[in-house]
Amino acid sequence: MKALQKHHRILFYGLWLFLGLIQAGLTELQDDEAYYWVYSQYLDWGYFDHPPMIGLLVKMGYAIFPNELGVRFFPLLLNIFSFVIIEKLIDKKNPLLFYTILLSIAVLQLSGFAAVPDTPLIFFTALFFLCYKRFTANNSLLNTFLLGLAVALLLYSKYHAVLIVFFVLLSNLRLFTKYQTYLAGLIALLLFAPHLWWQYQHNWVSFRYHLFESNVNAYKFSFTTEYLLGQLLLAGPIAGFILLPAAFLYKPTTTTEKALRFSMLGIYVFFLLSSLRGKVEANWTSPALVAVIVLAHQYLQNQQTIFSRKGLKVLAGLLPITLLLITAVRIIMIADIVPVKAIEKRYHAWKEWPAVMKEKTKGLPVVFSNSYQRASKYWFYSGQITYSQNWLGEHRNNYNFWPVEDSLLGKSVYFMDVYQLYRFTDSLQTPIGWVGYQYDSSLASFAKIRIETAQQKMVVKKENQSVQLNCTFSIPKQYAAFISKNKNLADTVRAGIFNRERWIKDVYTDLNLQKILTRKTEIVSFDPQLQPGTYYFILGINSRHNNATHNSEKIKLIIE
Repeated sequence: MKALQKHHRILFYGLWLFLGLIQAGLTELQDDEAYYWVYSQYLDWGYFDHPPMIGLLVKMGYAIFPNELGVRFFPLLLNIFSFVIIEKLIDKKNPLLFYTILLSIAVLQLSGFAAVPDTPLIFFTALFFLCYKRFTANNSLLNTFLLGLAVALLLYSKYHAVLIVFFVLLSNLRLFTKYQTYLAGLIALLLFAPHLWWQYQHNWVSFRYHLFESNVNAYKFSFTTEYLLGQLLLAGPIAGFILLPAAFLYKPTTTTEKALRFSMLGIYVFFLLSSLRGKVEANWTSPALVAVIVLAHQYLQNQQTIFSRKGLKVLAGLLPITLLLITAVRIIMIADIVPVKAIEKRYHAWKEWPAVMKEKTKGLPVVFSNSYQRASKYWFYSGQITYSQNWLGEHRNNYNFWPVEDSLLGKSVYFMDVYQLYRFTDSLQTPIGWVGYQYDSSLASFAKIRIETAQQKMVVKKENQSVQLNCTFSIPKQYAAFISKNKNLADTVRAGIFNRERWIKDVYTDLNLQKILTRKTEIVSFDPQLQPGTYYFILGINSRHNNATHNSEKIKLIIE
């Protein structure tokens, strides 16, 4: 018993690590994890979707263990170290209560090992608050540097870091009177500068995507209700009804606790307001869990209210049920024992058939239509270079920027998809359904050709009036040589037209690749044939059966 009291932390974290290693090694990669593994194949200072931290972590782990465990190894370690740091944020420690809270939050166990940006985000959020705690106690040069470093690492993990820093500053306006605050900000800016330079080189693509393209839909009341319910479940799923109220009710007694409270409230309110413009994923608030754990711990430990006393008893009583549910989910994620198609597709569908398909496709590169998820998982499990050819009617992803299409241009590939199987000459039945595949002796895909225009908004006075754009074409040398050599590409330059919610139709222009090859600028003209209203369009290029790709930015179209 004395040994248990003395070494309880080693036992707790050791068991957490042991279970995490088993889960990480035996659970099939999820869609986004495979995508971040492709990140690691093209290490860079930035990516279309996220900053580069997750790609670096995957790269390091996969170099040690070239399998699922390697992809998740460093995220798993950061998951555990997050708890070590979070406990240091608690002044009056109650280890048993702390462990109970951690074990009651299922997402920390079932997703804590996952190679996703939220894992380093939570770790560096905890580290940032620890550095902030020390900085406010003693703003020495060392603590100033460590705070700036923590901010930079936080920003390199996920852009949500901006919210954390902003609300912490808001919680303590006296920080603006100290030169050390500005010095820490300068250090963070200098360390984050390589990523900002990458963004500048790529026309600030990530910022524009997250601010103006992602999560923009016509409002539905369900967006807000699902968000609120999702937050209760994320902090539980059962214990969320205790932990969230406890965290909200706690009155901070220190500067750090005040900062934690401001960040928690700020994040939850920010994404509540975001639900008014589109669907909000539950995990977007994940850094708020750091504050929830600390503040709920402090509230329940004080035992000064009826809710804190009863809440603690209920939390302890619910723990066995929570652990039983988590254990069942852990087993289901590893073993294919539940005859439910959705579970099979998510956790048990990719480990075998890609090897069979690799033989049928003779190991040639593969092109999936408009799915970074399937392209990434197939690449991981088959070892074949795989490309996602993204249609202009859907969002872009990092396959629009990686040098994959360039390397495959004009080469033999296999096209593959789970939709419109009539297009394919062959198909294979797999756990994800029938997968069609077809040989193409020369890939003709042109996503890297850019069509640029200074006009960001077009106004058409009449319904049948044509849109006319003065466009500049940027064609890489490799593509120019390919187009010049292949005169019969059967290509089109078209405008994909959207309203606020969805793609409406494609309208063809009178241009083709042979024409734009010989001209640096050209007037692009097309008749949208639409009713009065506000629309958007993207110019795209396709050849034969290939998708029309994103070849321009989105341009606003107003028909009066």
